[in-house]
Order: sequence, then structure tokens, then C-alpha cells
Amino acid sequence: MQLNFKKDVLPHLLGIAIFYAIVVVYFAPVVLQDQVIMQGDILKWEGSATEALNYREATGEEALWTNSVFGGMPAYFVSLEFAGDITTSLLSIITLGLPHPVNSLFLGMVAMYVLMLTFGVRPVFAIIASVAFSLSSYNLLSLAAGHNAKIWGICLMPLILLGIHLAFKKKRILGAGVLALGLLLQLKFNHVQITYYTLIIAVIYVLVRLIFEWKKEGFAEIGKTIAFLLLGAILAVGGNIGRLATAMEYAPYSTRGKATLESASAGLDKDYAFSWSNGKLETLTLLVPNFYGGGSSTPLGENTASEKALRSNGLDPAQINGFLKGAPTYWGDQPFTGGPIYGGVILVFLAIIGIWAAPKESLYTFGGIIILSLMLSWGKNLSWFNYLLFDILPGYNKFRAVSMALGMTLFAIPALGAISLERIYRSKDFKALYIAGAAVGGLLLILAVGAGIFRFEGAADSGLPDWLINALRQDRKAMLSASAWRSFALVGASFALIYFALKNKISDLVLGLAIFGLVTIDLWSVNKHYLNDDSYQANPARTYFTETPADQKIAKDDSYFRVLDLTEGLTSTGKSPYRFHSLGGYHGAKMRRYQDLLDNRLNFELNDFVKKAQEGNFDFEGIQTINMMNTKYVIAGTAANSVFENPEANGPAWVPSQIVTVQTNQEEMDELGRIDTKTQATVNTSEFGEINAGSGEITHTYYAPNELKYQAEMSAEGLVVFSEIYYPVGWTATIDGKETDILRTDYLLRGLIVPAGTHEIVFKFEPKSYTATKTPMIIFQYLIVLSLIAGVFVTIKKKDGRG
Repeated sequence: MQLNFKKDVLPHLLGIAIFYAIVVVYFAPVVLQDQVIMQGDILKWEGSATEALNYREATGEEALWTNSVFGGMPAYFVSLEFAGDITTSLLSIITLGLPHPVNSLFLGMVAMYVLMLTFGVRPVFAIIASVAFSLSSYNLLSLAAGHNAKIWGICLMPLILLGIHLAFKKKRILGAGVLALGLLLQLKFNHVQITYYTLIIAVIYVLVRLIFEWKKEGFAEIGKTIAFLLLGAILAVGGNIGRLATAMEYAPYSTRGKATLESASAGLDKDYAFSWSNGKLETLTLLVPNFYGGGSSTPLGENTASEKALRSNGLDPAQINGFLKGAPTYWGDQPFTGGPIYGGVILVFLAIIGIWAAPKESLYTFGGIIILSLMLSWGKNLSWFNYLLFDILPGYNKFRAVSMALGMTLFAIPALGAISLERIYRSKDFKALYIAGAAVGGLLLILAVGAGIFRFEGAADSGLPDWLINALRQDRKAMLSASAWRSFALVGASFALIYFALKNKISDLVLGLAIFGLVTIDLWSVNKHYLNDDSYQANPARTYFTETPADQKIAKDDSYFRVLDLTEGLTSTGKSPYRFHSLGGYHGAKMRRYQDLLDNRLNFELNDFVKKAQEGNFDFEGIQTINMMNTKYVIAGTAANSVFENPEANGPAWVPSQIVTVQTNQEEMDELGRIDTKTQATVNTSEFGEINAGSGEITHTYYAPNELKYQAEMSAEGLVVFSEIYYPVGWTATIDGKETDILRTDYLLRGLIVPAGTHEIVFKFEPKSYTATKTPMIIFQYLIVLSLIAGVFVTIKKKDGRG
């Protein structure tokens, strides 16, 4: 096969160079200066993962369980690696050594670029779609927040669809290999919700192909293509079988699984799942970034209505500056937001051109993705539709933040936009240009001129004086109007460029480069409001995890215990898990029984304790469930005297003198509010039968994440309670080397029946979901690499005319 370097190679090399340069320039502090993005969620993750990371470094083994968060949970979703896993090396190679997580945006650009080429889009137009896709405000806002797995999942969408599209273009082996690679990497990052959305994209694509091609191709040919794709998907699943097996093992026992309390429902609560629902009108931020006032905390400058109002009401300069630095300008439907979901008005304009200009297959595919994803993102604001899906769609009730569906929208808009630009340039379809220009330009003009039709009332206004609320509403109106005028100008410039190109006044290269420049400037300037030079630090973890006098005081105690950090709460702390075993933590999928305890006991005990402590009464006896979790220290600040030792903590293990029998989980939860957890323990006899109380002493002797040891001196056989979370899979217990059953007691703790006498008790965590899947997983990964090589070889051979 003879290649023309200037035509067949150079444009693609230039495209990749442009993508690389954009990432390097925008993220120069990360790429060139060894700084990192200040990501709050990642810092909290680091705190939660430190025990597992340190154990791996010290022993070369995996900490499959961690006691650093929520009293203990599997470490599968915290930090998990597999010996021989090649996915990290593959990512480093295909992203040309760019650092994590900004390399995800580079790969997203490259994947979208190649996808557009396979749809017949010329390189200069494909570059536009690629940049618009990766530099959407959604990706940059997610990056600033630390949602790296979500960004990776989204940026791999075009690679996965590329594989599917290649297979339907008769490049079945190559398509299956590309699909396998994309899905392998997406599953690696373990963002199930984004993978679910990717499946929706794939289903829509395949359905459209079936509609348009079943008569021409026949079901046999289409079936063969789907079979190759299923094989690719199987390879991808096999290449992640360890991650998937551990996740599937944990899912039933997490908050995403079956309800434990009889009165509760499976999966997530509707109110919780749909709390981040995009408003229907909020969809207009795709065209006008400041339609809803930007982010929940937006800087306002001098001479704004708010600044004038604050100054005229006598506030001092420090107060004025403090308010203006992060004014509550957002007035949308969501609880809060880091910034607008902006798709780039030019690409929206080009996508709307596609209603009249794009090929029907592309319009139905990407248009269908756009419409469905917007409907999903509206959540409770389109309750008749989304509540139905929540109830009937398999697995859909496991997800939260339905606004995440906009990741599909922001994938489909630039794809349809580039295809539409290609088609309108070829067909010289002025009618499509005029209609789309009138529709989009007219809407933007109405918003710019008639911004006053909105009330500009936001939830953040509550508690503010009327004079300040009125000023904020004026600023919100000014922001909307100015943003609409800005979008109108961008659409006008794009309209003019396309018009002159259709008139053959400028070439396709000039058209493409000019629109690329406009799109890049547009997205760059919007994103810099939310991810800019202030977002980087040399080492934010050093500051965030700085050892305090309180930490130093607790560190002097080398016994085995947990801490309760009141400064960050039970569900949003990363600091205390960094150094200690913590009752709190930070994770999106806590264990179901811990969440039940949190909702029904821990929060009430904690609030009551804090209230009494503020009055000078430290009622440690009143926090019975906190005590049974071996919570020895309460942290109320950073000073040494802000640490309070809990004299009533139950310790690592104890022998209750009375068994309180229950028949249901709800009954057991209720009893926890009444019993003395030191002397009494609950046992669900419907599950574990009748249990006798014993007597004796238990001493903790050894700790590792996957192993605990105790010495028992029992004067009478009976139940021993351990302040460890009960997890029915993977944990084994031995008494003097003989395996024994682990019971559940006190709703979520472990218990053993220990005979009279002196005994060594050992708990070990060796889940087969990890140990039995390590080797097959690596084999599948190498098979994916081989399938890619084979696909490339077969494709080249066919092009040479020898196949």
C-alpha cells in the first residue's frame, strides 16, 4: 500500500500535535512544572487510601480490606492493583507520556478525531469536534473537582464507538479489537454510571444501523458484526475480571445493593438519586454559559450592582471583597454547581444545522443520543419519564447525579456538529445554514435583549437582605445578557465563515482553522473561570495532611483503636483516615449496614453528644454505638487540647454477659438504641440460632489490613464481640488453627463462639474474587493486544488487495 505522506500522514500528525500542544499549554503547571490540580475529592481519596498504599509499598501485597474508613470496608474501590496488569503501561504509551489525569483529555481528542474520520469528516473539521469534546466545561469542572474516573470514562466513549463503527464498516476484527481496548480502559476506571451511559450510546447506534441496513445487509451479516463486537466486549470484561468480580461481590452489601432494614428500599432513594437534576431551562447553558449565573460561587467585579449595594449599605472593604470573591450568582435548580455545563455555542449551532444537512443515520444516532441524554439529565424535573426508568431499568437505581447524563450530550453534540459541517460544505446547502442561523441566532438575540423576562431567584438568596437580593438579581440579569451577546457574536462569526466557504470565497482549510480558533478561544476563556492558575499547587497533600498537635497527641498511643473527627463529619473526611483508623471517611458506596447505622443511630448519637459537649457535659456513656466501634478518641480541632479520650470505648473485643435476641434487622437496629453494648449484644436468631453468653477476657495482639489476631482467656464458652465490620464474603476465622463460623452481632459487628480456655483467634481476609481472577485477567489483556495487532494486519492486507 502506497502512502502519500502529505495527504495520508501529515494532517493526522498535525492533528495529534495540536491536541498535545493544547494539553501542554492549558495544563502547563501539571505537564511542565510538576504541580498538581487542587482536587478536593482526590485529597479525600488519598486520605482514605493511605493505609492500602502504605501496606502495598511495605509488603508488595494488596490490602484487600481497610480499617481507615467507616470502621472498615473492602479496599476494592479505594485502591487495588493486580500484578502484571498492563493497562497503565498501555495508557502511558497511547497518551505519549502525558501525566494523569490530563492525559485523559488528550486521548479523548485523539479518539474523537479518528471516529470523525471514519464518519467521512475531513481532518480539519474533525479537529474541531475533538477539541470541543475534550475541552467542554463539564470535563474541566470535573477535573477541578477530582472526578478523574468520570472524565476517563467520558473520554473513552469515542474510542468505544469507534470500534463499533469500524465493525459495521466491515473491519470486524479491527473494530472488535478497538472496542475491546476502549472498554478495557473504561472498565479499569470503574465508573459504572458512565459505562452504563456508554452502553446506551452503543445501543442507539446499533438500533439505527439495524433500521437502515437490515434490508441491504441482511440479518446474517449484521449478526456476524454483532458477534465480533460481543467477542470484543467479552475480551474487555475478561481483561477486568478481577475488578468486576470484586465489585460484583461487594455490590449487594453496599448502599447500591438490596435493602437491609425491612422498611427500606433497594438501591438508592429517589430523592438522593435525583438530587442533582438539571433544570429544563438549564439546558440553555449549552449555548449561553452564564444563563444561570455561572457557578454557585462566582467572582463579581467592581461597579457591579452587588458591589454598589454593599458599598452603599456601609460594609467595610474586607466584607465587600469577601462577598464579591465568591458571590452566589447561581440561580438554577441544582443544590449547587461548580459552573455551567457549556457545550460550545458554535458546535451546538453546527449540530442544529445537521437537522437539515446531516445524513439521516448520523442525525438519528447522535440526535437520539442528545435528546435522550437531556431527558435523563432533567431527572426529577421530568419525573414521569425518569422515575419510570428508575423503577424498571436494570441497574439504573444504583446511580446518583443524573445530570451526569450530560456527558453523553457533550459527546454527541460535537460529533453531529462536525458531520454536519462536512455535509453542508459538500452539498453547499444554504437553506440549512439560513434556517439554523435564524433559529439559533434568533434565540440568542431574544435572550440577550429580553433577559429581564426571568425572575433570577435562587435558593442561595435565602437569608440575604432584600437590598442585596435585588442587586444580585441585577447582576444575574447582566451576566445572562452579556453571555448571550457573546454567544450571538460567535454564532454570527461562524455563520459568516460557513457562508463564504459555501460561496467558495474561502477554502475548507481556512474555514476549519478559523472555526477551530473560535471554538478553542471560546472554550478556553470559559473554562479559565473555573480551572486556572489558582487551581494548581506543588503539593496540596503536604498542606492538607500536615500533622497537627492533635495528630501528634493521638499518635503516641500505639494500641488498636478508631477516631471520630468532628471537624469534618462522618461522611466527608479524608484527614483522619490518613493517619488513623476512622469511624468516618469519604466514599460514594459505603457498606449498606454502616449507612443504616449512620442514618438510624450514629448521627443522632453524635448530634446529641456535641450538643451536650457544648454545654460542658461530655456524655460518653450516651454514645453506645460509637463506643462499640472502638472509638477511643474524639477530635474537635487541631490543637492538642482538642483531643478527647473516650473512657467508655468498648475496645477491640469484649465478652457480653447477656444476649438480646431479635428476629428482624429493624428490631436489631431498635435494640441498639436501648442496650449497653459493653454488657449486652444483639443476635438475630432467625439467621444465627440461639447463642449463649460466656465470660472471659479478650486481648488484641496483631493487626494488618487483611489479618487480625487475638488472645482469648475464656472461663465459660460463649459469644465474643469484635469491633470489626461484619462482611460475609472473604473473611475466615480460626480458633487455634481450626476454622469456625463468623456470626453477625450488634447489627454490623463480627462475633465468634469461643470455647472455654486459652485460645488464639485469627481473622484473615482472602476473597476468591481477587485471588482466583488475577491470572485470567492478565491473559485476557494480552489477548486484546493481539486482537488489535491482528485487526491492523488484516485491514492493511485488505487495502493492499491481497485479502
